[in-house]
Amino acid sequence: MAKQIPGRMCIGCRTVRPKNELLRVIRTPEGQITFDRTGKQNGRGAYICEDEGCLGKAFKQKALKSALKCEIPEEVYNELKSMLLPEEKS
Repeated sequence: MAKQIPGRMCIGCRTVRPKNELLRVIRTPEGQITFDRTGKQNGRGAYICEDEGCLGKAFKQKALKSALKCEIPEEVYNELKSMLLPEEKS
């Protein structure tokens, strides 16, 4: 019997994909917002495609704010975007 891979929904494009194909964005207990590449850090999480368009859509539609239950300053959005771009090019 094959092991079932859990699915998660991207908060940007609303597409359900296997959990290992999405990036997890977390709000740590200290209030910092960052990517969780391991998927195991403590904090409130939301999943997003490894695509700048999905991140932009999630920010614009306030889906990221809603999922993490906190305000997302534009500086944090820009920081997340800059962290995402090197991943796309490699």
